[in-house]
Formats: sequence, structure tokens, C-alpha cells
Amino acid sequence: MELKFDERGLIPVIAQDYKTGEVRMLAYANREAIEKTLETGYAHYYSRSRQKIWKKGEASGELQKVREIRIDCDGDALIYVIEQEKNKACHTGERNCFYRNLKGEYVIKKPLPFEVLARLQEVINERLKTLPEGSYTAKLAREGIERIAQKFGEESVETLIAMVKKDNNQVVYESADMLYHWLLALSYLGIDVGEVLEELAKRFK
Repeated sequence: MELKFDERGLIPVIAQDYKTGEVRMLAYANREAIEKTLETGYAHYYSRSRQKIWKKGEASGELQKVREIRIDCDGDALIYVIEQEKNKACHTGERNCFYRNLKGEYVIKKPLPFEVLARLQEVINERLKTLPEGSYTAKLAREGIERIAQKFGEESVETLIAMVKKDNNQVVYESADMLYHWLLALSYLGIDVGEVLEELAKRFK
């Protein structure tokens, strides 16, 4: 499909995270930047202020590995589906550039629903790495996979009981507990939740 560049030869590019689905940033690219992205597999953009092509993360190490490039229906905007290598896309040090609402309030700590599983696993992985005192995650990790699996089983049974009782509010509550323990088990075993979601994606016909 033919791309539609503006009068300056630029096209807006949204960087969307492959794992979480979050919008990491918005930038612009010219044809050469897109060609370099395709050639190297890493996101390149065009800086309107510096008037030159730049590779995201070349100085900071915050590289963006491009998994896929998508084009919108009019051909005048792109999405780079990316993996943010050090997890901070914004020059301010935030994970993405859209960390405030219109009131100026800091909102990035509360993930949107579609981000939750990947973002929660990030937190769990950090707890497993540092094992902070007072952390429930660290406590279970110290007790081992058998204890984690036991807790997952208990929460699964409680979810099933709520389903049988048709108590929808309790189903939601217990399902959240069950998913947390499931994610903890995955993390303990070194499995990224993305691997499970990719397996599900393969099953779409």
C-alpha cells in the first residue's frame, strides 16, 4: 500500500508495545527512516527539531525492536509494534510518553485493563529479583513452587465455587486472585505471560 507523506515528507508513527499493548510514544518518520527501520529491525524516526533521522535509544540504550509495522486505512499513519528493550520509552524516564491526563495528573501507575497481565508480571518479576521483606510475593517465592501451586489451586477452587453459586461479583474477585497466583507461578518458572498469549493467538483461525 502506498504511504501518504505530508508536505514535509513525514508521516506520524505510533510506537505500540508488543507485550502490554500500551502506546509508548508518537513520533514522525520520513521514507528513509522507515527504510532504515525495515533494514535494521530497530525503530528509526525523523526529528523535526533537529531535522535528521534518529535511531530510538541510540544514546540512552532504550532501543525499540520492531516486531511489525502496520498502516492505517488512509495510508497516512503507521504503527511500529515494538519491544521496548529497557522499558522506558519517554525521555523523562517514564515508561511511555502519555503519563498524564488533561488535568496534569500522573496516571501511568494504574494500568489500563489490556495492560494488566504484562504489567503485573513486571512487578512480580521485580519482587522475585529483590525479595523485599514484607512482600507476599517474596514470601511465597521463598516457600517454593509447590506452595505457589497450592495457592493457585486454592484460588482456582474458590473461583469454581463462586461460578457454581452464580455469584458474579465473587467470580470476578476470586478470578483476580487466581490470575495473580498463576502469573507468580509462570514467573517463578521463567515463563513470560506473552508466551501463553502468543499460543492463544496461534489458535485464531
